[in-house]
Amino acid sequence: MKLLEQLFDLITVIFAPCAERGVAEEAGLLIALSAKSVVMGKHSSLGPIDPQIMGMPAHALVAEFTNAAEEIRKDPSAIPVWQPILAKYPPTLIGESQKAIVWAEQMAREWLATGMFAGANDSEEKAAAVVSELASHELTLSHDRHIPAEKAKEIGISVEMLESNDDLQEAVLSVHHACIQTLAETPAFKIIENHMGVGFITSVRMAPPTAG
Repeated sequence: MKLLEQLFDLITVIFAPCAERGVAEEAGLLIALSAKSVVMGKHSSLGPIDPQIMGMPAHALVAEFTNAAEEIRKDPSAIPVWQPILAKYPPTLIGESQKAIVWAEQMAREWLATGMFAGANDSEEKAAAVVSELASHELTLSHDRHIPAEKAKEIGISVEMLESNDDLQEAVLSVHHACIQTLAETPAFKIIENHMGVGFITSVRMAPPTAG
């Protein structure tokens, strides 16, 4: 995002409304927060700031370890209950989870302050307020928590509604459906293309069919 900020004065992130999957999570969410504004449809959602470690939510790992430590402190007889649960964790997992949480929140605050809230006198305060909502595991509760456009506006995110511009909505949905069809019917799994028709497509290498 730092490179994009150097190249472009205005960055807008669009999340196409999708009934099956229109959620900005993890890296997608951080990219959205670094933009000047986010375009969302009625079916679009943002997710929480919830870094993953070994495919598991870092917040949940820390919470489970903290809960275990507290229960064992209060009642040492709980050790046999928690021992097989904690034994599945590598020695450094909790520490890495804590660092991932701090890093993700710090990145979100910095990108909000230099992107969406750039130029505002209280940019750091606004960034901190948004992060406190999106990064609080007590509030979001789940990695799959959906935050719709209206809620995103309430917590301070700059949101534009896709449905307010018919031409933009038609263009976004056309590109969205073309991408979905391409990803479904071809080996491609990543598509990057600009307005000049220059694209970069990453595909899965397909093994040639074996002779029957």
